[in-house]
Amino acid sequence: MHTYRDTYKHKGLRNQLVALLKVKGITDPDVLKAISELPRHFFLPDDFESHAYEDKAFPIGEDQTISQPYTVAYQTELLDIKPGNKVLEIGTGSGYQAAVLLMCGARVFSIERHKKLSDRAVRTLKNALPADLLSGLSLFIGDGTRGLKDKAPYDRIIVTAGAPSVPKALLAQLVIGGILVIPVGEKVQRMVRITKVSEKDIKTELFDDFNFVPLVGENGWKV
Repeated sequence: MHTYRDTYKHKGLRNQLVALLKVKGITDPDVLKAISELPRHFFLPDDFESHAYEDKAFPIGEDQTISQPYTVAYQTELLDIKPGNKVLEIGTGSGYQAAVLLMCGARVFSIERHKKLSDRAVRTLKNALPADLLSGLSLFIGDGTRGLKDKAPYDRIIVTAGAPSVPKALLAQLVIGGILVIPVGEKVQRMVRITKVSEKDIKTELFDDFNFVPLVGENGWKV
């Protein structure tokens, strides 16, 4: 049974983590505030609790990981969330990234291919966030590389696994002016931000290199 306790020690460790993220270049005040308030140790197995506020990724089962806090902050900052933005998240994982998005004012539609992880994320999020924030979250099981066409369009799309290329299905589900943030590459992934300028034109920006688990699906890596 997971223990959901948030102590002054945990809060102090989060403040140290936020200070580190600032040193590493994260500046968005909403992102930093979310990470300072969100109990990351809730999203990890009890065995990892003492390491929860290190800037590291950790396994969460099903060959998936919870991304390191810097990566979560980096992707969220690139998304440039505005209050009320409708965000599609590809890869719910532990639910931590979805929680940060909610705390930044987004409405989140998150899809996960592993039901076990999605079910666990539901339990964690109910303990980590107040009900008013959770009302802005919808979780789904399925192939994230296809997006969620019946809920489209989206103001923002974030992909939390490494893709071989940018899935066209995701671009099609963005509003004009919408932003897609996705890591692309095989052994090492380059973070890519795409802005949909019109139905035919996109603006592509390349950022830093990261290491993600593979994005598996019809428009990703094959199992």
